[in-house]
Amino acid sequence: MIGIISSVIVGAVFCVAGASKIASGQRWPIDAVALGTPDVLVPVVPWFEIILGALLVAHIASAITGMIALLLLAVFTFLIVRQLRLGHRPVCACFGAWSSRPLGPEHVVRNVILMALALLTVVL
Repeated sequence: MIGIISSVIVGAVFCVAGASKIASGQRWPIDAVALGTPDVLVPVVPWFEIILGALLVAHIASAITGMIALLLLAVFTFLIVRQLRLGHRPVCACFGAWSSRPLGPEHVVRNVILMALALLTVVL
């Protein structure tokens, strides 16, 4: 049961993140590039998040989708930590227009919590 709840939470977060990126229009690509996202991936990320989130919410192939979510969150966390270590604090583009604060340690903590939930999705 904990694995299912974790899967739904992580999935919902990914769905909201992807949808809010799309809803932000041209702001998301600018913020994503500032964060360090490769140009070629910028248009794909929101749609990938929505599809992955939907699979997690529906609890489809939970071990595989949970691992993909864990890997994606690890990449996002790496990008955030890299920016912070360089002394850069671009706007967090994690939730599109809903993310207007500069990057900070709280973004890393949030991602670590989501990674723990994704891991629970895989193992439970």
